[in-house]
Amino acid sequence: MNPKINKSALVTGITGQDGSYLAELLLDRGYRVFGMVRRSSSSSTQRIDHLIQGDTPRVQLVPGDLADIASLRQVLEATRPDEVYNLAAQSHVSVSFQMPIYTSDVTGMGALRLLEALRELQMTDVRLYQAASSEMFGNATESPQSEQTPLMPRNPYAVAKVFAFHAVRTYREAYGMFAVNGILFNHESPRRGKQFVTRKISSGVAEIVHGKRESIALGNLAACRDWGYAGDYVEAMWQMLQQDSPSDLVVATGETHSVREFCDRAFAHAGLPLQWRGEGLNEHGVDKRGVTRVHVDPEYFRPAEVNYLLGNPARAKAELGWAPQVSFGQLVEMMVDADLAATGGGGAQAASRCASG
Repeated sequence: MNPKINKSALVTGITGQDGSYLAELLLDRGYRVFGMVRRSSSSSTQRIDHLIQGDTPRVQLVPGDLADIASLRQVLEATRPDEVYNLAAQSHVSVSFQMPIYTSDVTGMGALRLLEALRELQMTDVRLYQAASSEMFGNATESPQSEQTPLMPRNPYAVAKVFAFHAVRTYREAYGMFAVNGILFNHESPRRGKQFVTRKISSGVAEIVHGKRESIALGNLAACRDWGYAGDYVEAMWQMLQQDSPSDLVVATGETHSVREFCDRAFAHAGLPLQWRGEGLNEHGVDKRGVTRVHVDPEYFRPAEVNYLLGNPARAKAELGWAPQVSFGQLVEMMVDADLAATGGGGAQAASRCASG
């Protein structure tokens, strides 16, 4: 058990998957936690409602916007954090092709604005974690990808992340800031948004089991990703800011799996093992009765695809003592069980009913 730490932390993107897990970790470590949120007429705090509701909220929300440096200065002056975790971004790759300028402004320039606000306020002693991404490697020239692998982005989101990555390095070298990039490979959980392929699969499986749909449409079934559990990865984020000197690190599981394999595991866990038929655009997965449960839709292909990502977490393991605790299989089952329960009930029991039906 870690000793309680009397520090404060500011988390941008606190309403997202990573922000919610990180907030829980920081609170458990004894931090005072502030979460930066954009002003909006609609609420999207469901992942952290248990932390902000009630008579004594555990997390204090403050309004701010990565697109507005004046608001960032106000947030920093009001919270005076010891640590800042910049997790906010337009993080969906497909959306970044549809909204490249917005993605670049928030995901790339937003990180620079935060660094500059810290510098202008002479708060260069604040430790900053920047959420970098394995998407920066693109179709990498080597595998697995490490801290030395050349960055070859293939989508606007990745381009923006590369800009932020180098901004962090520049401010670290120019101003002596303790600023680090966590180059995180794909990390998922039941809190993942349904627009991401892993959650699209797990929620789709649950809806099929409960008779709410017949099949799900996906894009590139052969795309391979190094998938881990978000709850494990926020531990690495925190550990990176506790080191004696700043260092950019790859955080990954060291194994990769295809979208097709994710489907196989998810459907099998729900009692609907798949068989694959056809090729290319005609490939589809059918259940034991021959009913198509997964089919390919070109609408979900990206203009430039990243086919294969595999991380080398050797330095993170050596320098942080960090290692993932949840396996790929456990992650898939966790997500399917959560969606089965949320969609209409009972996790493994629902899977058992489906398998015998």
